[in-house]
Amino acid sequence: MSVPEPNSSAHPRADAQEGGPAPHPDGTSKQTPNQELDKSAQRVREMFRQIAPRYDTMNHLLSLNIDKWWRKKAVARLKVQGDDPILDVCCGTGDLAIAIAESVDTDVQVIGSDFCHAMLEIARDKEDARTLDARGGSGRKTIPFFEADSMSLPFAENHFQCVTVAFGLRNIADTDAGLREMVRVCRPGGQVMVLEFSQPWLPILKQLYGFYFRYVLPKVGQMLARNDKSAYEYLPASVGQFPSGEALALRLKDAGLTDVKYYALTLGVATIYCGNKPVDAETGKEREKCGGDFQSPSPDTSPAQSSLVSRLRPGNTLSWRLPPLIPGSADGACGALRSQARAWERACVRLRVATS
Repeated sequence: MSVPEPNSSAHPRADAQEGGPAPHPDGTSKQTPNQELDKSAQRVREMFRQIAPRYDTMNHLLSLNIDKWWRKKAVARLKVQGDDPILDVCCGTGDLAIAIAESVDTDVQVIGSDFCHAMLEIARDKEDARTLDARGGSGRKTIPFFEADSMSLPFAENHFQCVTVAFGLRNIADTDAGLREMVRVCRPGGQVMVLEFSQPWLPILKQLYGFYFRYVLPKVGQMLARNDKSAYEYLPASVGQFPSGEALALRLKDAGLTDVKYYALTLGVATIYCGNKPVDAETGKEREKCGGDFQSPSPDTSPAQSSLVSRLRPGNTLSWRLPPLIPGSADGACGALRSQARAWERACVRLRVATS
């Protein structure tokens, strides 16, 4: 299946997002335990831009390389079926996207998205190195990495068989909006998977974990990153204020997922959450007509519809502007609109109708 092209006209860039406390001149803000955590796009993007060059080294060192094992366990939980693409949001430097690509069939296209350009540059360098190492013999598809806001993904709905995020959900300004976007672009019957830090349940481990996160990690992180320690003060604060376990599982259910399960790793230091997007009978029927990609016209559409649909890209919206309704004709007009909408739905086109 071809890679969906982002529709920049329909979705705002991440840098248009605003909100949260005003950042310091360096793009970060100091945090006290009683303050609400500043997760504004500007602050988070600048923070990751600053630590991007040493992000992987610090992650592996500070986690004693356990983060690699966590990603491996997360990949093992994916239910990959067929050759529909897989999307990894908040992909950062690309570790999870690459791990998924190396574990699935060569026909499956893996795609990464993140709103931090500096992190994506490292992800692309990793992918270039992986492609060179393969020497063209693996037959695997190259992973494209898109710069995109996870609260407004530039991809068509119902497109990906799996949508994943690792250690990035808590960094999205609006957690629920981010989850809803993941569910939107996931196909019916597909899977959404979240790998995230959580709170260990063993009392002694919880105390050691808290001490390490509050006092050790910020100082070591500052020393290794050679930067303002606020980035590594943000990490324990973001984990401490973020829901985990049953609380986060309920958020996945509220976003529209069913059969939500979660699996604790390393005595609860990290947790994998998995849920399925419900299969809608009508949507499934239309996917079958369209060959599964929501772009090809179905056989029973008119030649004019087929011609127009064939020129649309995934994620495009066809807009109609109608004249003002004549008083007393609303019922008939609405009936006509419903009839036309059903015809276009058979062509797998989403309509946006407005009156002038």
